[in-house]
This record gives sequence, structure tokens and C-alpha cells, in this order.
Amino acid sequence: MNDTAVPDGIGVSAVAAATGYSVQQIRDLEALGVLAAARRGSNGYRRFSPQHVRDLHTYRDLVDAVGPVAARRTLVDVRALPDDAAAALVCSLHSGLERERARTLAARAALDAIRTEVSTDAPAVAGDDMSVGELSDALGVRASTLRFWESAGLLTPERTTTATGSVRRYPLPVIRDARIVAALRAAGYPIPAVRTIVTDLRELGDLETSRAVLDARIVEIGRRMLALLRAGAVLAAIVAERSGSVAAAGDGWQDTRPHSL
Repeated sequence: MNDTAVPDGIGVSAVAAATGYSVQQIRDLEALGVLAAARRGSNGYRRFSPQHVRDLHTYRDLVDAVGPVAARRTLVDVRALPDDAAAALVCSLHSGLERERARTLAARAALDAIRTEVSTDAPAVAGDDMSVGELSDALGVRASTLRFWESAGLLTPERTTTATGSVRRYPLPVIRDARIVAALRAAGYPIPAVRTIVTDLRELGDLETSRAVLDARIVEIGRRMLALLRAGAVLAAIVAERSGSVAAAGDGWQDTRPHSL
């Protein structure tokens, strides 16, 4: 049977061909409420509409923008929440991406400042190093955070033995590492990624790798923002369709890229 020839809707195989999702993925997304429930045809099989195809493309954009968990939750909630709450939900996604971008830009600016300092630094002299308290104050982080970074292999302070025990001291190279770690963590990078970057910096002796990582992150966030903008128009249509006030948006758009849940 040709799905597209049936007058009472679109068959699941035709939806799969139009969107790049598998038949099972489509059924799973319907069961999760990501897709509105399909009606049943005269033969008892699911019959989908062009809006289902549109919503699957929107789900893909949302996954790209905010990840699969938030994407699923968003498409479920915009159908259930009052109009103002649904609009606020979508706006919160945009705000989250903008905060992520702002943190990354701040981290890049911090790296640029550190790179400028490196190029003009005089040779280290006695007294340039810092105690754990001095460095935590300078970075605006807790002393326990510095100790955690040390245990994670991000920092290697020197140890000085005193009458009361061992004391951490942070010479200039370690202070520089700590500033880079603080910038990357502020931008949202997880510990394993920061460890890789700091290790590369120690081996390469420059900051270009870290800046390239942040540049790529900014480009990626911009791409995700555009995906969220595309999804936003359809999310607004979904909210409005509940009262039948607007026609469906984006009917007929074909996208055959494969995608996993």
C-alpha cells in the first residue's frame, strides 16, 4: 500500500522517509508525547498529518539547540502549559543559550588578557608566588576549589615545609594555569575537557589551543541559537493551534538526515 495515496492521513513509513527518523523512533516519540497522538485510520493504523512531519523537524532543531532531554520536555510542555507559561518556557531556552555564549566570550577575553601578560611578563622573582588564600581571593573561588583542581590534576602547586606542616605555594606558571582553569570552568567546560586543555598548554607552551577551543565553542553556540530560532516559530504555532487561531507552519519541508533519539 502506498502511504501517501491514503486520503485519511500519512502513514508512519512516509513520515519516516520525510524526516529521516525510523518507524520505531516515531512511535516512541509519539508515546513520549513529543508528537501529538496520531489518529487511527479506517484500517486501525496510525495516520499522521503534515504537522507531525513539521514537529519532527522541530524536535531535531531543539535537540541540536538544547539537547534531547530538554527538547522532549519542551515539546510536551508547550502543548500542556497555558500560553504565557509556554512562551516563557521557550524564552528561557533562548536566555540559557545567551548566558552560555556570554560566559564563553568572557572566558575568551580572559585568555586574551593572560596571553598579553605572558608576552610582556618579566622573569619570575622571589615573592611572585601566592598562597592558597591569596590565589583564591584573586580568582574569586574558594580555597577548597583550588584543592579540588589540584586533586583533579589541573594544578600542581609547590609544597613548602614549615614548622606546622606542608604549605601550598603557587608560582607564576601555576597561577597562570589556575586563571585558565577558572576561565574555562566559568564557560561551562567539564573537568576532563579542562584537563586536556591544560595538559596541551603545558606541552605546547602557548595559549592558542585554548583560544581555538573557545572560538569553536562560540561558533557552535551560534549554530544552536539559529536552530532554536527555527524551532521557536513552530513552537509558537503549536501553542496557537490549540485554539485554532493560526494555520500550521512549515508544512512539506523535507529533511532526510538520519537522527537518533
